[in-house]
Amino acid sequence: MPSEQVDVPDAPVQDPGSHALEDEGDIAADYIEELLDICDLDGDIDIDARGGRAYVSVNSSEDSNLRLLSQPDTVQALQELTRLAVQTKTGGFSRLILDVGGSRQIREAELASLVTAAVDRIEIGGEASVALEPMSSYERKVVHDIVAERGFVSNSEGEGRDRHTVITKA
Repeated sequence: MPSEQVDVPDAPVQDPGSHALEDEGDIAADYIEELLDICDLDGDIDIDARGGRAYVSVNSSEDSNLRLLSQPDTVQALQELTRLAVQTKTGGFSRLILDVGGSRQIREAELASLVTAAVDRIEIGGEASVALEPMSSYERKVVHDIVAERGFVSNSEGEGRDRHTVITKA
């Protein structure tokens, strides 16, 4: 019976060195470039390493057909496929972040709006806490940062696909 592989996105991971992150970025960029070629899509690839993660951004002019891949669910799926490609080549867990056509900035703005609405429900509506929708570990991290900037407290609760953030007063 084949062993089942379990994805644990919140598992502690050693901070890889900058050289290892550059390698991850290069492998991911090669994978994405091949995918773009197969799909006959245009895009420029930028690689960055910060905060213990490799960041790969795919951008193009506004009239490009790249927008076909920039929907949040599509970017999340492409990110997972790209992580698998990196893991296959390196043999190690990848925390790579993929952005296509500025989709990350758009999602961060959406998350900021969700936090604003939740904080309003606490401050104005008098609720003790507000639970947000389940989201990826990266999105929860963004939410935790936004919540802390606004002087509130947040915690992740739940397991697997049901893991979500709960916001309370400090």
